Parts: sequence; structure tokens; C-alpha cells
Amino acid sequence: KDIQYIRSYYYNKLETNRFDSNVGKYVGYTAAGVRQAEIWNKDTSLIASEAAQKEAYCLNNVGIDYQVA
Repeated sequence: KDIQYIRSYYYNKLETNRFDSNVGKYVGYTAAGVRQAEIWNKDTSLIASEAAQKEAYCLNNVGIDYQVA
């Protein structure tokens, strides 16, 4: 439950937008990022793919990361 998948996009060292698994959609932080997030959020297959990354990447590796720590 406490695991969160975040995929951030940057341009010139400034975060433009990100996908947050807790929110379940892309969020824009700049004018261009907001426009791009709106386009990406309309693509349901992209949103489903990003949401599946939480299980595919995070949940499979969390045990490994805790063992190392």
C-alpha cells in the first residue's frame, strides 16, 4: 500500500510533468507540461500501462531493496 510509482519528465532541469500512481494520471507543472498531460491522460492504454508499472517494477523489487538496506 505504501509503494508509489512516479515517472517524471524534465526539460532544462525543470520538472514539466509526472505520472503518479497514487493520483492515477499525469499531472503537469508547466504550461507545456499541462498540455502534454491532458493529451496523455486521454490515452487510456497509456494510463493503464503506467499504472501496471507499479506492480511490474516496484512490487517485484521492494523485497530486494529492503534486504540490501
